[in-house]
Parts: sequence; C-alpha cells; structure tokens
Amino acid sequence: MTREGKPQGRRWSSALRLLEHDERVFAVLLAVAMVGGLATLGLIPLRPRYRLDLFSLVFWFAAYKLGVFALVTVNRRATRAIFLGALAIDLALVFVLLYLTGGGDSFFYVLFFPLVGVNAYYFGSRVALVASLVSGALYALAAWLVPPWVGWPSVLSLSVLVGLPAVSLGHVAERERHAREEVERLNEELKGTLERLQATQDELLVSERMATVGRLSLKVAHEVRNPISAIELNAEMLGEIIGASSARDLEEAKGLVEAIRDQVTTLDALTEEYLAFARFPRPQFEEESINHLLEELAEFVRPVAMRQGLLVRVETDASVPTMEIDRTLLRQAIMNLVKNAFEALSAGGEVTIASRLDGESVDLSVSDTGPGISADVAGRLFEAFFTTKPQGTGLGLGIARQIIEEHGGRLEWSNGAGGGATFTVRLPIKRPVNV
Repeated sequence: MTREGKPQGRRWSSALRLLEHDERVFAVLLAVAMVGGLATLGLIPLRPRYRLDLFSLVFWFAAYKLGVFALVTVNRRATRAIFLGALAIDLALVFVLLYLTGGGDSFFYVLFFPLVGVNAYYFGSRVALVASLVSGALYALAAWLVPPWVGWPSVLSLSVLVGLPAVSLGHVAERERHAREEVERLNEELKGTLERLQATQDELLVSERMATVGRLSLKVAHEVRNPISAIELNAEMLGEIIGASSARDLEEAKGLVEAIRDQVTTLDALTEEYLAFARFPRPQFEEESINHLLEELAEFVRPVAMRQGLLVRVETDASVPTMEIDRTLLRQAIMNLVKNAFEALSAGGEVTIASRLDGESVDLSVSDTGPGISADVAGRLFEAFFTTKPQGTGLGLGIARQIIEEHGGRLEWSNGAGGGATFTVRLPIKRPVNV
C-alpha cells in the first residue's frame, strides 16, 4: 500500500466505524430513501406555477438528514424520540410539497411509500399503521386545500397501499428483532456457562495439582529413605574405622566419605527436582535471543560432555528472531532434554542442539546418536514419576513440557531413521496473549 493510500484507508475505516450501530444504519437508509426519492421526482416536469428549486430542496433536505444522523450519534439514549420527531417532520414536509405542487394532482405523494416503509422496519407494525393513516389524512388535506378534490376512494387507496406493505414489514421486523434479542440472551447465557466451565476447569487443575503434590510427598518420603539409610550406615562404619586409625582403614574411610557425598548429592538433586515440579513458578517473559541461549547452554555442558567422551554440536539458524521467553525456565527445559541425551549415550556419541525458523514458529531440537526410545517406554514417556534410570525421578520431561506449554508451545519427540532420538520444542514467534 502506498503512503498516499494509507490516510484514505483510515478515513474509510473511520466512516465504517460510525455505522456499527443499527440506529446509525437506519438514519443513513432513511436519508438515502427520502433524498433519493426526492431527487428522482425531480425528473417529472411540473406545471410552471408549481416549479421548485429542486437542487436547493435536495441539498437542504440532505443537510437536515445529516443533522438527524449527528443527533443520533451524540445522543444515543434519545434515539427513538429523535426518529419519531424526524418522522413527524418528514410527513409534514411531504404535505408541504404536495400543497406547493398541485395537491391531489402532485406526484410527490409517492414519497409517503419509502418514508412509511423504512420507518416501519425500525418502529414496527403499530407505528406503521398510524403513519399510513396520517399519510392518507395529509394527502386528503392537501387535495382539499388545492382543488380539485380527488375523492375519498383515492385517499383510502393511498392509505391502504402505503399501510399494507409497511405493516407487513413492521411485523417481520418485530419478529426478527425478537429473534435477535433471544439469540443475544442465549449468547449471554452461553458466555456465563463458559465462564463457569473455565472456573471449574481451573479448580480441577488446582485439585489435580494438589493430588499430584500428595503423591509427590509419598514418593519423596520413599525415595529419601534409601539415601538417608545409606548415609547413616556409612557414617557408622566411618566412625568405627576412624577409631582404629590404621593407614589402610583411613584409605577406606576416604572411600566411605565419597560414598556419603554421592548419596547427599543424589538426595539434593532429587528434592530440588521434586520442588521444581510441585512449586512451578510463573514465567516472566522478556525479549531474548534463542540462539544465544542455545550457544550459552552448549558451552556450559561441554566440559561435562568431554569427561563422558561425548561431542556437543550447536547448529543455529541465523534467521531466528528474538522472542518473548522466560530465559531461566526455557533454559531449564532444554537442559533437562540435554541431560536425557547425555544419559542415553553411556558408550559415547554425539549430541546436537539446533534451532530452525519454520514459518510462524521456531523449532529447538536436542538430538542424540543413542539407541533411541523403545516402544514400551514411548507410551509412558511423559508420565509423572516414570523413569528408566536408577537414580531418576521421572519428572524431568514433565517439567520441560510444562515450561514449554507455559510459552504457548509444545514438546514432540521422534526416533531417527539411523538410530538416536530427537526432542523438538516448537514455539510460536508471537506468544499467545492468554498464555
């Protein structure tokens, strides 16, 4: 779009916004019907003594209708009163035109048809009936004031021909209005039901979380008991050995101290992961570079990988933009995936951390060259507390998926054709506002 086209587009948009309410639409339709009808009647030649300045008449009539539109716009509460007043004025103006252009012989009586018909759609059948009777009376008055008299059959015919379609249209409009009000009422009830359903769903999520925390407490109590028992036993043995104080015994004591430290480390990691799952923090989103996050994470884990004989590769897509993420949480999620990849490569191998722009999404993947995921494990992969590791908690993937879902994304996995597994984090570039 050109620079010249933008202001014009904004003007059209502003004009259309003025027509968002039925009252304004009705004001425009009534103006079009009456001004257009008046302009059309200007094509009929009038007698010399009944000549009118039609151009000025149409101009001032259009200005009057514009004033009605302005009143409806600034004072919507008085809309019905404004339109009733405008109807009375319009009927009076048509009568004046009849009087000035020949009374019963004037063609301007046809203006009663669009006037009463359009108002019937807005006000309904009762106002349409009254307006059609008033139209007949005004036509009769104009014909009586400007002879020759047209006769009561003509007056009655005009009232009937104006009234029949107007009353019918008004009746249809009333039914349509009632149906629309019923739909709006049902929509409000549905909205309330959905809000209550959402509240119930939130309560269920809280209940599910509480139930999970309950199971978590039992699991923690069970898992913590074994390391504590081992620590206690090793400490007792250490006390006995130190009492003997021989060189050989001191060497054995050092080994027991290392065993105690290992058990304490296991216990600490276990409790930290459980607490991370039970007390998941609210994300704090900020604009960050995904590629920089992956490169920094790779540098952090590379020393550990080297001690295990593993190779860590990073493949980032330069076209990946900065995104709104919680850097700490997303780093934790990807770190959990990297840890799983390391544990799958006990005999050495390669881990690849990559990013790729895919339309409106960004894919972050962690791939390994291990044996892949077996079919019996795949079905329970994201199940809480399920693990195939001797020291595992079964919460790493669950925590990762929860973090990714908080970012509006999803976590997927697949086995490679030549072996190994790939976990892919798919994040939308524009994070949904309700996430």
